[in-house]
Amino acid sequence: MARSRTEPLKCRTISLAQSHAFQLSRDLMFPVTVFEVDGEYGVLPADEIDADDDLEIVHEYDPW
Repeated sequence: MARSRTEPLKCRTISLAQSHAFQLSRDLMFPVTVFEVDGEYGVLPADEIDADDDLEIVHEYDPW
């Protein structure tokens, strides 16, 4: 079964997640969001985050 959502990039440290998010945002020219869940950090395109997801938003990177 295909997933309709993008699989998040997972990182154990906030600095690694932030570095990946910044570079991904600049490469794709698209806003991305760093979030935390269960002590780990992830990065997803900003439009993939839903208000009812159980995520703590850390930062959103906007390439503009």
